[in-house]
Amino acid sequence: MRHDPDAVMLFAAGFGTRMRHLTKSQPKPLVKVGGRALIDHTLDLARAIAPGRVVANLHYLPEQLEDHLAETEVTTTVEAPEILETGGGLRAALPLLGEGPVFTANTDAIWKGPNPFELLKQAWRPEEMDALLLCVPRHATVGHKGKGDFVIDKTGRLSRGPGHVYGGIQIMKTEKLHGVAETAFSLNILWNQMFAEGRLFGLSYPGKWCDVGSPEGIDLAEALLEQNDV
Repeated sequence: MRHDPDAVMLFAAGFGTRMRHLTKSQPKPLVKVGGRALIDHTLDLARAIAPGRVVANLHYLPEQLEDHLAETEVTTTVEAPEILETGGGLRAALPLLGEGPVFTANTDAIWKGPNPFELLKQAWRPEEMDALLLCVPRHATVGHKGKGDFVIDKTGRLSRGPGHVYGGIQIMKTEKLHGVAETAFSLNILWNQMFAEGRLFGLSYPGKWCDVGSPEGIDLAEALLEQNDV
């Protein structure tokens, strides 16, 4: 089994209900920011590390995303009849992703600064980490109203609490997925196990990040992309 991540899982199955009218007739990853689909922004970042395989899970209006990705290197898998959430979706895609740790990435954020995939790859230490999450300091987030998800201690280990917001990209070992009884489940279950074992780590992002979870986030993300500095 390999120790370095060589596959990317793009989470693209959600309903995008916070986008309101914008997702009545299209899936959220196809909502455009700066004239390009959200999923294309994330895919461009992933390509920088030249992954061996890229997989996207689909559920809501999957035909549109299949058409959009048809001439790319992305392999798609449709979750039906029920959506499987992040953990269930990742586990279902493992035959396509292969063995070993994988990158997982949400497809509803805009990053301004160093490539998040490259930063994680450089910081990955499989001998002591089961997951490495890219987290954004609260002051470096754009349009995010929460207080944060995690605290990063001086060793890089994560615990729940305010301070850093999970940016939606991580490296994760996949073995623990097979121990979850539910079919549909969140990756939070695995993170909790890894935290208890002292193997959940975070990396603080040095740039800026915008959550494009609502129509208002589109304007904020486009303004961020137009900035000349971070």
